[in-house]
Amino acid sequence: MTNPFSSQNSGFGFVPLGREEARLMFHQARAARRDMRHQMRAQAQAAREHGVDASCQTGFGGPGFGPGRGFEFGFEPRGGLGFGFGNFGGPRGRGGRGGRRGRRGDVRAAILTLLAERPMHGYEMTQEIATRSHNLWKPSPGSVYPTLQLLVDEGLIAPAETEGSKKTFELTEEGRQAAEAIDTPPWDQITEDADPAAMNLRGALGQLMAAVGQSSFTASEDQQQRILDIVNNARREVYQVLSEE
Repeated sequence: MTNPFSSQNSGFGFVPLGREEARLMFHQARAARRDMRHQMRAQAQAAREHGVDASCQTGFGGPGFGPGRGFEFGFEPRGGLGFGFGNFGGPRGRGGRGGRRGRRGDVRAAILTLLAERPMHGYEMTQEIATRSHNLWKPSPGSVYPTLQLLVDEGLIAPAETEGSKKTFELTEEGRQAAEAIDTPPWDQITEDADPAAMNLRGALGQLMAAVGQSSFTASEDQQQRILDIVNNARREVYQVLSEE
């Protein structure tokens, strides 16, 4: 059975791109590769210093590509489709131009707040921050692990029992006092500043891509073609909306 979602269909089954769209996708793909190289170097450094498995740091779907900064998709290493979302714009503003590449919070406050709940290792903290911020903020290993070392040097956290090769941390008494002084978790500050419309769009896209990804494994050939038509039509309608004044 022919799978219209396979890699043989360019653009995930979308109609051929124009010259300007193709140029934009080329530059985005190059930027994504550059970011991935930087991330892999930071992960390797974190693995050497803290015994963390750097291979599991890349997140869901990996760095993606697509016709805009707000939506990205890629392929999971184990097969199937992986989807991710880029920047949907700054707080309370229209997405796209002029916004920061990603939302950032106070890594130090986030670590202290998480460790007030229970001991964790660095990768677990990164995942917790991403989950609690609804994926608006996922600090890189290059920001998490140096902050952990700084907190150790300040006597606010200390290594706890090790889970396999991963170093776990816990609060000291001074660290617990510092955590209690934090009024609002930094991920709450990020979600409060986020544009509600962008949050709704992010959630709707996630649900759509989950359904499309499932169809690539379970739908019949006729169903896949119908879904492909729906996706292509939706893409054209989105561009039509964006072209309006």
